[in-house]
Amino acid sequence: MRILLFALRGDYVADEIKVEEISADIPKQGSAPTPSASAQEPEKPGPTHSEAIVEKIAEQVAPPAQTDDEALLAFVEQTKPRVFVIGTGGSGTNTLDRLFELNVKEVTLLAMNTDARHLLKVRAHRKLLLGKTTTKGHGAGSNPQMGEAAAKESTEEIKSTLAGASMVFVTCGLGGGTGTGSAAIIAEQAKAAGALVISIVTLPFSSEGRVRLENALSGLDRLRRHSDTVIVIKNDKLLTLAPNLPLNTAFKVCDEVLAGSVKGIAELVTKAGLVNVDFADLKTILTQGGFAVIGLGEANVDAKVEDRATIAVETALNSPLLDADLTTANRALINVVGGEDMTLKEAELIVAETAKRIHPNAHIIWGARVEPTSQKTSLRTMIVLTGVKFEKQEMEAGLETLDLDLIG
Repeated sequence: MRILLFALRGDYVADEIKVEEISADIPKQGSAPTPSASAQEPEKPGPTHSEAIVEKIAEQVAPPAQTDDEALLAFVEQTKPRVFVIGTGGSGTNTLDRLFELNVKEVTLLAMNTDARHLLKVRAHRKLLLGKTTTKGHGAGSNPQMGEAAAKESTEEIKSTLAGASMVFVTCGLGGGTGTGSAAIIAEQAKAAGALVISIVTLPFSSEGRVRLENALSGLDRLRRHSDTVIVIKNDKLLTLAPNLPLNTAFKVCDEVLAGSVKGIAELVTKAGLVNVDFADLKTILTQGGFAVIGLGEANVDAKVEDRATIAVETALNSPLLDADLTTANRALINVVGGEDMTLKEAELIVAETAKRIHPNAHIIWGARVEPTSQKTSLRTMIVLTGVKFEKQEMEAGLETLDLDLIG
């Protein structure tokens, strides 16, 4: 009787394998062994006849050898940076919710809070309720010490969550309880995991009072000890972007700026560009970068093509968010994103204009990426300047003022 076996080989059609042809070369059980000099030694049992047939079939249907591209792709997947964005406290988790809506790719969004009800409303890939015993899920009551105690209670959970992280963003609004108290603990665990730690935080509006500002500055001092780079955004400066907004709407503007900043930096690593910035480049600029500022600029579709690069870079460099002495910046990270008609000359103009405003010996790394989904004539840029010194100024809080030399 003729026996046929069929085996599926990858994407190929089934191969017909004739068992009798395979078995012809395999001695059957019970056949006489070939005489040899060591015939008197006891023979070790070999595979049965059916087992030998199966082995032969397996050899014939083995998958084809991996191509160079397949091997390279597998290596890239194994070694690509693991990026986490942690939003802690009310403001931080609101930023995370906005990032989720923006659908940032290849980034894990992790929401942390002491307020269980607020945490339920937030959209994120993962969530962690801090200090279940300390706060019972009822929040930190605007008390940074309570927020810190809650984070310390959850240290082991934070540590296990961040194991293997390559880059960690910590974002929050300073001045309250959970974000102010927990951010430094989270950053410390991220550093212990070997990650590049970038903290992006806001300082409170003057209208929120002196106590909140004092809490914010104290939290900022602790946070910078465990962060490679701290990007500071002063909420009062956001008011100059939209001065007539109600306060609750102004807070949403803060969330939008924080989300845009995180997205812009993260996508330098997670999205390939025409002029590419890799993770090593990012580490060069942001490792031990100290305090930093960020400027976001865009030339909309109404701008003339010949003017849009100038508009984008001037908008970014003159942004109220770049509230520092730019000439002290010793490193710059620049990203330019445009439609398919963006030119290399436009990207170079943005880099050149930035170089004129910062320290002459500053280390500049820049990238450019085409987004086919962008409107054809739009152009936007993100400029991160590290090592900056803040100009001496005062921030009104009630009837008195507080010197912000802490962040200078």
